Amino acid sequence: MFYKKVMHCTICLKHGTVGISGHGIIIQQLARISTSQCWNSKLPLTTQTTATVKSKNVPQDNRMWKETPSHDRKNNLGQYCMMLSKFRLSSLVVMSSMAGYALAPAPFDLTTFALCAVGTGLMSAAANSINQFHEVPFDAQMSRTKNRVLVKGLLEPVHAVGFAAAAGTTGLGLLYFGVNPLTAALGATNLILYTSVYTPMKRMSIMNTWLGSIVGAIPPLMGWAGCTGALDPGAIVLSVILYSWQFPHFNALSWNLRPDYSRAGYRMMAITDPALCRRVALRHTGVIVGTCLASSYLEVTNMWFALESLPLNIYFMYLAWQFYQKSDSNSSRKLFRFSLIHLPALMLLMLVNKKNWYTKKDQQDTQKVQDINKLPDSRISVLPRRPVVAAQETDTEP
Repeated sequence: MFYKKVMHCTICLKHGTVGISGHGIIIQQLARISTSQCWNSKLPLTTQTTATVKSKNVPQDNRMWKETPSHDRKNNLGQYCMMLSKFRLSSLVVMSSMAGYALAPAPFDLTTFALCAVGTGLMSAAANSINQFHEVPFDAQMSRTKNRVLVKGLLEPVHAVGFAAAAGTTGLGLLYFGVNPLTAALGATNLILYTSVYTPMKRMSIMNTWLGSIVGAIPPLMGWAGCTGALDPGAIVLSVILYSWQFPHFNALSWNLRPDYSRAGYRMMAITDPALCRRVALRHTGVIVGTCLASSYLEVTNMWFALESLPLNIYFMYLAWQFYQKSDSNSSRKLFRFSLIHLPALMLLMLVNKKNWYTKKDQQDTQKVQDINKLPDSRISVLPRRPVVAAQETDTEP
């Protein structure tokens, strides 16, 4: 009987039931339930009761975000640095720089090519790290960015700043001493634009999209300048393609992320002016078509590129037209996914159909011709021919 009362009190404490007494059947059922729970649990009865009572007195943590312990920071430091650098985005930047180098009308040098690619990647990693450092409070409010390393506390802000300083200094040194000063200047300009102008403008004006497209169009110029040491009119072709490609790509991406961007306070076309967002995406697919057709006239590619790239660009424009007409999640998602295929395919076609391929021997011959042309213009005067009169010896008397 004493055991039944103990079971009864235990059930009352656990389920908050009071006033159950006097009915032997009910007490037996309660005792049976409590006994089965006690057998299923590995803890003794007194421990379960005490833990239950204590859990009610512990205050609950209702914060929207919590710190994450970083005991494995040393083991995963490389992975965290890749996340800070936005590895996939930086890879796309490096790829566009490599395309600019390969398309330039100059001999291909493997050492300079590698230094240009690594330097561009380090500069991009530094810019992305500083961008995440500034946007931690806003990234925490977005589903797409709430798992970034700084938001989750896997790294501290000082780590992001240190990584950006090391990557930026190393990348700038490689570009300046290993490539040429012009490429280093373009890289430094891009770093300043992205971190000091584009990042704060995202919360101020929709013009951030146009400025961000300029930032994305500079890496091809860096590759071109790294190969030739100058910026020719042909360098504008790939740069314009990169500039225009970013509008359908990003506008389609931001269309399905409007709740996130709105919650974080970002000023995007998809939020402030959805009609303009769709028009701009469609408009710039047409710019890509025109630029690809004009590339042969600027002697960057041959005429085959204009023909081969036309189906790819027309389908890209068709998806942008569908997005403009329907303006739904399905059409924007199709446009975004195809943009990830469109740009690498277009760069590959440009490389295959490059207008002129140069070697070091061609460069030496060109240099000799330029040296000859730099010689002073020396003129040789030729006297007119006159009849030759033979002198005859005559005897003269004194």
